[in-house]
Amino acid sequence: MRELLLVGVVIVLGLCGVLVPGVPGSWLVWAAVLWWALTDPRPLAWAVLVGAGAVLLLSLAVRAALPRRRLRESGATPRMAVYAGAGALLGFVLLPVLGALPGFVAGIYLHERLRLGGHGEAMASLRTTMRSGGSSVLTELFACLLIAAAWLGAVLWG
Repeated sequence: MRELLLVGVVIVLGLCGVLVPGVPGSWLVWAAVLWWALTDPRPLAWAVLVGAGAVLLLSLAVRAALPRRRLRESGATPRMAVYAGAGALLGFVLLPVLGALPGFVAGIYLHERLRLGGHGEAMASLRTTMRSGGSSVLTELFACLLIAAAWLGAVLWG
């Protein structure tokens, strides 16, 4: 039980790390699943690990096709990342899996609406942020949320 808690903590740290520049969040999530699979000999654990690896490779391929991250130049702040991450997590829980996408965008919009005061300015800032690398962050976060959900599902119902 203690090991599962530690794996869960590393997964949460990896999810937070996706939103922090320079932290290999997705690899932390994968490493946590690897650690779990090595200590849990069931075939389900290995299936989740293989699936996690495939999701990460697919996310890397998608991110390679997207514009490079230039979020600092667009005015993105750590507070914006918190809003975006919280929105993605809330969306992921309320509308399983697909809710992370609108939740992420809604989090950025809410941050910008509170900061700038108007709908038009917030939408313009949202577009700039997503073009400047927000879509890359969203892709990585979505992949990590899928992996975390698969791990949690395997632990709870496997």
